[in-house]
Amino acid sequence: MTRFIELISSGGRRPEFFEMPKRMEQPEMWPTRQQQHAQISSALHDYSANVRNLPGAAENLARDTLAMQFVASLRREDYYRRVQERPIPKRKADPNSGTFDAERAVAYHMQTGNVEEAAWLVFLMTHFARPASSGWLRLQQVYGRLGAGVWDWQTVSHNPQAMISWLAATWTSIDGRFGNHRKYESLRPDSNRSFSDVLLSYLGWIGQGGHQAFFANKILEAGNNPATIFDALYRSMNVRTFGRLAKFDYLALIGRYGIAPIEPGSAYFKGATGPASGARLLFTGSHTGAATEAQLQSWVDQLDASLHVGMAVMEDALCNWQKSPTSFVHFKG
Repeated sequence: MTRFIELISSGGRRPEFFEMPKRMEQPEMWPTRQQQHAQISSALHDYSANVRNLPGAAENLARDTLAMQFVASLRREDYYRRVQERPIPKRKADPNSGTFDAERAVAYHMQTGNVEEAAWLVFLMTHFARPASSGWLRLQQVYGRLGAGVWDWQTVSHNPQAMISWLAATWTSIDGRFGNHRKYESLRPDSNRSFSDVLLSYLGWIGQGGHQAFFANKILEAGNNPATIFDALYRSMNVRTFGRLAKFDYLALIGRYGIAPIEPGSAYFKGATGPASGARLLFTGSHTGAATEAQLQSWVDQLDASLHVGMAVMEDALCNWQKSPTSFVHFKG
């Protein structure tokens, strides 16, 4: 049974919750991914024996669990690619259609040439995140004005106060939850993590020219290397409550959808908790093993030269694995 921990509850206000994922005693195996899992597990074994010892994955169960987390992360990357391969019907992008799907909505807007709306939705997806229990319900209700319209990019960028005032008046009617990556956020207008602060700082970062002009300028400044452009954007992203994880998530989605030609060339261990803990566990045998951020990055670079999964998958898999190193847990939100 899914468990929840209450984070905020005061007066008659609606409490916020942190969802705890279901734990599985044995690794879940997707039938079509068995060969991929075996290959990754074998590659980890060979790497540990011939290149650099991986004490955190020395035992078969830990190594197989880590391999399953790599498979889970690769499945997520494949999902985004598959979503974009087929034409998306307009109703998938309409938050009030009853069939709204945020991932497909972004793909729809890219397919129809509306890059501004696609990037705006990526921001909303990152801010609200997706819990396993309620999916994109919270995003859908906010984006769709509780059935009374759409807070699209053109409207919000020209009059952000209208959306801020609307949410302040209706926030207690919004259902769903924030995803685990944004579990400390709140809809309360008097919160020190209010949506108004997040929104206004995001609009300030993007600028009046919009997303296309903003990303084009960053590409001109940073050059043609996808990792260098990603890094320049990451370091410039001064958006309220967007820490290391939210910045990474947002930019990874921008790259996945081709909104900008970027991909992470680093796991960004500075300020990281889960990914750094996972890397330390893997390479030193302890969550708190002695290693600098530069050493961790060097080691994962070397490991990825053998696994060829990329930094987005590496970061995600290590983060999830360290939470349960010998028992696979499928984290969906």
